[in-house]
Amino acid sequence: MLGLMQSEQLLISSLIDFAERHHGEAEIVSRRVEGDIHRSNYKQVAARSRKVANALDRWNLGFCDRVATLAWNGYRHLELYFGVSGSGRVIHTLNPRLHPDQIVWIANHAEDHVLCFDMSFLPIVQAVHSRCTTIKHFVALCDESKLPRDSGIPGLISYEAWIGAESSTYEWPDFDENCASSMCYTSGTTGNPKGVLYSHRSTVLHAWAGAMPDALNVSARDSILPVVPMFHVNAWGLPYSAAMTGAKLVFPGPAMDGKSIYELIESERVNFAAGVPTVWQMLLSHIQTGNLRFSTLERTVIGGSACPPAMIEAFSEVYGVEVLHGWGMTEMSPLGTVCTLRNKHLNLSADEKLKVRVKQGRSLYGVDMKIVDGEGNELPWDGKAYGDLLVKGPWVISDYFKGDAGSPLVDGWFPTGDVATIDADGYMQITDRSKDVIKSGGEWISSIDVENIAMAHPAVAMAACIGIKHPKWDERPIIAVMKKQGADVTREDLLAFYEGKTAKWQIPDDVVFVDAIPLGGTGKMQKSKLRDLLRDYRLPNT
Repeated sequence: MLGLMQSEQLLISSLIDFAERHHGEAEIVSRRVEGDIHRSNYKQVAARSRKVANALDRWNLGFCDRVATLAWNGYRHLELYFGVSGSGRVIHTLNPRLHPDQIVWIANHAEDHVLCFDMSFLPIVQAVHSRCTTIKHFVALCDESKLPRDSGIPGLISYEAWIGAESSTYEWPDFDENCASSMCYTSGTTGNPKGVLYSHRSTVLHAWAGAMPDALNVSARDSILPVVPMFHVNAWGLPYSAAMTGAKLVFPGPAMDGKSIYELIESERVNFAAGVPTVWQMLLSHIQTGNLRFSTLERTVIGGSACPPAMIEAFSEVYGVEVLHGWGMTEMSPLGTVCTLRNKHLNLSADEKLKVRVKQGRSLYGVDMKIVDGEGNELPWDGKAYGDLLVKGPWVISDYFKGDAGSPLVDGWFPTGDVATIDADGYMQITDRSKDVIKSGGEWISSIDVENIAMAHPAVAMAACIGIKHPKWDERPIIAVMKKQGADVTREDLLAFYEGKTAKWQIPDDVVFVDAIPLGGTGKMQKSKLRDLLRDYRLPNT
C-alpha cells in the first residue's frame, strides 16, 4: 500500500520559485569585477534566471547540454545556477585557477556548449577558446559597454545583451529529479581530473541537510558571505540552502584579500561566513595587524583542509566567533560532517570544548561513514583506532562522468582517501590523507598533527609537513614553514616549540623555511608540489 501524499520532483527550479514567492525581497549583494557593489534580491534573480532559460532555448540547447562558467561569486553567476539547471541543462563550473591546458581538457571532456565568463578571465578564454572544440557560444558576464571590441573570440556577446531582450516569463520544465543538474571536476592531482555529476535530487537534499541546525544552521536571519568559490563544489551548497531559507547572500567577487573580506563583513553585517583555512589566515592577519574587531560575525564554517586548533581558538577566544569545522569532498556535493557541540558538551571548559571542535564532526543525516583496516574490516568507534574512511549516501558519487577510472565504489561505499578516527559519540577526525601519512619505523605519524603544532607558533603563517626518505626509519617528517610578515623564528626555536606537545619520535627532524607554500585552485596546500620543490633536500646527519 502506497502513502496518499502528493508527489513532486525535487528540482532546483523549485528552490528559486520558493525564494521568489516567500522571501523575494531578501538581498543578494555582490562586489563586482568592476569594483562597485551591486544590490539585487531573490525576486530579481528569479526573473533574470528565467531570462537565461529563454536565451538558452533560443540557442536550441538540448536537455542536459552543458553550460560552463569561469566566474567569481556574484549575482550573475547565481542567475546561471538557477537558469541553466532549472531549464534542464547542466551547469559546469570550471576552476579558473587551473592551468589553461587543464581547462581545455576538462571543457572538451565535458562537451561544454556555452562558456560564460567574468572579464577577469578574458585572457584565459582568449588563450583557450580555439582549442575548446565543443563550445559554440561565448558570453562575457558584463554590460554591453564593457565588452572589448577586438577580443579575438568569435561571436562574443555580453551577458546583459544576451538576456536583455528575453522575457522573464518562463515555465520551468518538469522532469525526473535524478537528472543531472550540475558538474564539477576533481582537482586531478594524479592523472586527469574526473567529472562529478550532481542530480537535482542530490542537490536539493544536500541543501536541506546543510541548512539544518546541527549542520550550517542557515536561516532567514542570516547574512551569509560564501568566500568558498561558486566554482568549487557549488560553494558548498550555500547558494541553494540560502534560497531555500531566505538568507541574505553577500558575494565577494574577485576581492579575496583579508582587508576586502573584513570590510564586506562589516558593511553588510555578515554574521556567517564560509571558507578554507588559507583565506581565514589572511583575514585574521589583517584584523590582528589593525587591532580590529568583528561587530556582527557570529560563526564561520571552515573546511577544504583541516583547520588548525590555533585558528579555532583565535576566532573563538579572541573574537567571539564560533568555528564550525567541516569536512567533505567534491564527490560528496561536498558536505559530509560538521562539528557542532552536543548538549553534554555545553558545560565543558574552553579547553575541553576545543578538543571536540578540532574534530571534523558528526555525519549529516544522509551520510553514513565507517573506518576500515587494510583488509577492509570495520574498525571500532573508540576515538583511537584509525583506518581508511568510507562513506555512502544520496549525495555521494556512484560513478565518475563517462565512467572514467571505473567504478570508485567498494561494496557500495566510496573510499575517501582520508585516514580517520571516529569516537563513541560519532565525531570523526581526519588524521591524514592516505597519501600524506608518514610511516616512520613501522609507526604512522599524522602530518596534520605536526602542522597544527607549528601553526600555533605566533611567528608562523603557514606550515606543511611532508615525509622524507630515511635510511633507517623509512621516512621522517620535516616541516616547511612560511613566516608571518615581519616575524622571526629560528629552526631551533620551532623544534623546541614541539617539546612536550607530542611524542619525541613525532617531532620533525628539520625545519625548512620557504617564501610560499604551493596552494591549489581551492586554497588547499599542494604537498605533491612541495615534495617536488624539496626533491633535492637531504635530512640532517644522513
